[in-house]
Amino acid sequence: MSIFTAQDRFYMQMALDLAARGTGHTSPNPLVGAVVVKDRKVVGRGWHERFGGPHAEVNALNQAGDKARGAALYVTLEPCNHTGKTPPCTEKILTAGIRRVVVAMRDPNPGVKGGGNDRLRAAGLEVAEGLAEDAARRQNEFFIKHVRTQKPFVILKCAATLDGRIATRTGDARWVSGPESRGFVHDLRHAVDAILVGVGTVKADDPSLTTRLPDRKGCDPKRIILDTRLSIPLKARVLTQSSPSETILVAGPEASPEARHKLTGTGARVLVAPVKDGGIDMAALMATLGREGIASILVEGGSRISGSALQAGIVDKLLLFYAPKLLGGDDGVPICRGQGPERMQDCLNVADVNVHRFGPDIMLEGYLHTGSTHR
Repeated sequence: MSIFTAQDRFYMQMALDLAARGTGHTSPNPLVGAVVVKDRKVVGRGWHERFGGPHAEVNALNQAGDKARGAALYVTLEPCNHTGKTPPCTEKILTAGIRRVVVAMRDPNPGVKGGGNDRLRAAGLEVAEGLAEDAARRQNEFFIKHVRTQKPFVILKCAATLDGRIATRTGDARWVSGPESRGFVHDLRHAVDAILVGVGTVKADDPSLTTRLPDRKGCDPKRIILDTRLSIPLKARVLTQSSPSETILVAGPEASPEARHKLTGTGARVLVAPVKDGGIDMAALMATLGREGIASILVEGGSRISGSALQAGIVDKLLLFYAPKLLGGDDGVPICRGQGPERMQDCLNVADVNVHRFGPDIMLEGYLHTGSTHR
């Protein structure tokens, strides 16, 4: 077992902070940060900046230059030992003359797991593993789920009153939560590959489903609209606005060819998926989207979509925002619609629950499938 010092922990935290700078730009590849340290001084920093670009280790070693010889490398993910879009990072490390490598977590990809660390050890380098592993796994929970299962990591988000309503009886939901909570959600939209809602939400609210950040330009997620019969209005904002990301309309097999033709004419893509219990089969849809390279999805739909996603067993993570408000009646729109279990013992169990504050709101964060995500 490796023994790590306080300095080791400091430099690995620096590498994790660097990795976070790639959020929204590297998918379906992971977030990775790297720091080169020589004589207790940082001589190189790097992170994976974009999909297809140089890896974090390469950027850090290039910055370090000749100072990398005899230095230590701290990296949040096991260096790759295979040729993909870029050459193996292990060869770059060996050529640079690094003597010690500290790795937060092994590569979870079944095809390459362990290869990088083993290659470096075989060449005589000291390799230590497991420093800040839990933090690294949580940072890369999208990548871990996708590379292991070829299905996206799914986050279910909703905002509700303290008595569990996401809208009034008239459907008014503007605004349940406060500006701080909404700001966090836009950061989340920047981070994920896609956002999913039902056509009912589009008809009721006409949302843009884009990313709006106050201090920088964010990445718009792909917009996935579940619309079994393709009844979305042609003037809907998701079909008419300017955005570099595509809108995907998910229809059932019975949707009319005429509707498909009209909607593809707007620039949207129509994806036909199986239907189950009168709605889109969400489990089958996740498999299809995962094969397309979509590694993460934020579900922001209404109560029927939320209920369907939970019943289909596709949700990995919950983000439930509770505003300090009460409707005080039983006629508002609940968080979920649909039939639930008859017995309390059959409830879905939520693990690793944490509480966060955003202004006056409280957000509960928890996991439903910890075995397939960051664990």
